[in-house]
Amino acid sequence: MKESIEAIITNALSEALNSLGSVQQDVAENAFLDIPANASFGDYSSNLAMMVASRTKQNPLELGRRIVGVLDACLDASGAKKYIRFVKVQGPGFINFFLSEDYFRDYLRSLVSLGGDFLRVNLGENRRVLIEFVSANPTGPLSVAHARQGAVGDALANILAFAGFFVKREYYLNDEGNQITILGSSVEARLKELSGEKVEFPENFYQGEYVIDLARRIKEEHLVVRDFSEYGLKDISRTIGQELNDFSVHFDNWYSQKELRESGKIQEALELLKEKGFVYEQDGALWFKSTEFGDDKDRVVVKSDGSYTYLAPDIAYHRDKYERGFQWLINLWGPDHHGYINRLKASVGALGYPSESLSIVIVQLATILRDGKPVEMSTRKGQYITLREVLNEVGPDASRFFFLMRRTSSHLDFDLEVAKKQTSENPVYYVQYAYARICSILRQAQQSAIADTVDFTLLRENEELQLIRKLWQFPYIVKVCVKTLDPYMMTVYLQELSESFHRFYDRHRVLNDDNKLTCARLYLVQGVRNTLDKGLELLGISRPEKM
Repeated sequence: MKESIEAIITNALSEALNSLGSVQQDVAENAFLDIPANASFGDYSSNLAMMVASRTKQNPLELGRRIVGVLDACLDASGAKKYIRFVKVQGPGFINFFLSEDYFRDYLRSLVSLGGDFLRVNLGENRRVLIEFVSANPTGPLSVAHARQGAVGDALANILAFAGFFVKREYYLNDEGNQITILGSSVEARLKELSGEKVEFPENFYQGEYVIDLARRIKEEHLVVRDFSEYGLKDISRTIGQELNDFSVHFDNWYSQKELRESGKIQEALELLKEKGFVYEQDGALWFKSTEFGDDKDRVVVKSDGSYTYLAPDIAYHRDKYERGFQWLINLWGPDHHGYINRLKASVGALGYPSESLSIVIVQLATILRDGKPVEMSTRKGQYITLREVLNEVGPDASRFFFLMRRTSSHLDFDLEVAKKQTSENPVYYVQYAYARICSILRQAQQSAIADTVDFTLLRENEELQLIRKLWQFPYIVKVCVKTLDPYMMTVYLQELSESFHRFYDRHRVLNDDNKLTCARLYLVQGVRNTLDKGLELLGISRPEKM
């Protein structure tokens, strides 16, 4: 079938609604078919009848039955009727579709013959997307909070690119300002201490052991440092880049705030807002009329002393993103930035761009556990669990998978001991083991057992059909990840697919005396391998062929 079954069903629903004389076509066009968790409610489920009924004050159950009554003819015209066993209205008005076994077998045939490209969905149509994430101040090593943002941002970028978007990754480097000055002063003070001087170390200086390490390197290598701030900035930025690289997180661009200011773009953006009438002076400061765009109060962009607030360069930075041709901006922030969303959204609106072209995803914090108990921090100020420590203990694969295993909006507990286990208790091991087991099966199989023509009707066992149905859900999971801007569901899906495969493998021999059945089952496990391969690739996790 040239068109996906989902698109055909959606179009048929729209046509059926139209034939009933409804004027609710905007609802039908935006309908999103769900895959019910419980197979007794079908393979696809639509709440279209309830959506329309809520507007038209009709009985949703009765409207659903009327839609189903004219749906057959619409499906028949598309040629898809043979793939749908029946359609049923259930519950308060859900229209549920039950697909045929032949449809799932045809899906498996296409999956194996076309490989990973068959799984691709074109939602983006090459729309230009810029994802900005991590963007930690270069004043210390990356924390586990930054690590979680890194895993989420990179996996999300992979998924969006796979779904047809043109995606670029960017790190906003806050490489100037008071925090960089304090970093330099902190390094200089520690160097004096190491040289035997008695130094008062202010409370607002950076307290971590890494500052002492920076100072010690200067002393031991007899380095001549003229600007301690610049030295600390370059060294820590290099460290951050290496940690991210070891975490398999790569950026297309590192955007310098210092270069932004020196380019004059901040002043240009403020002048533009002034021309539009969205900036005014009061008490010697320059204010942005953010309340005109839904913010709770107006915001200062230039202080009375002439210095910029954080908002001024952010306005210019986001204007520059649009001017570089990006149509959708996605920012991943920590929970401490939640209150900043409305003012930045207001800035985008004032610049003349639609508010929906900026999406801000709040990534909640993570707690590191060992055997279920939080890892105690050092009493020394400035000490926290770093990305490097987690990588050294459990490696990049387990780190990435565990950081993705909860919704970004939920707090994450990361148990180091579980992440190191080579048992089914460890989710990433469980998924990778399924992949490696399939590779082993295919190595054992004789090439002659994989024929050009396969009798897929031999795949009739319950575990076989359930496994194919789970394979079929992959493109839907990609769409869910795009819609929610959260790769979490992919981790759930890969665990469920692995569980379905292990259940099938434990109950049925792939390689047996029946060559035709062996051939069909080899195609089935190839389909699982293709899907696991793509899912793990999107999450940035390796696919070991032996374990």
